[in-house]
Amino acid sequence: MSKSKNAWACFLLLLAGVVLGGFIGELASGVSFLSWLGYGQTFGLAQPFVLDLGILVLTFGLTIKISIASIIGIIIAIIVYRLI
Repeated sequence: MSKSKNAWACFLLLLAGVVLGGFIGELASGVSFLSWLGYGQTFGLAQPFVLDLGILVLTFGLTIKISIASIIGIIIAIIVYRLI
């Protein structure tokens, strides 16, 4: 039971680190001396895949943007997880 709680805590902390890091990277991209935090790479499906079944239309797409601030957020999340 304890391992599953730890795995979920780790997952949630990593997710929070990615989201907060991405948010900080977006905010910092407008500031000249912090613009390097927003530098990153976007990858995934450029055009979403559409499956038309007549009655139902499904659209699949995934795009991931990794920035320097997101990587820093992940590192901070790992440090916080190890301290808990």
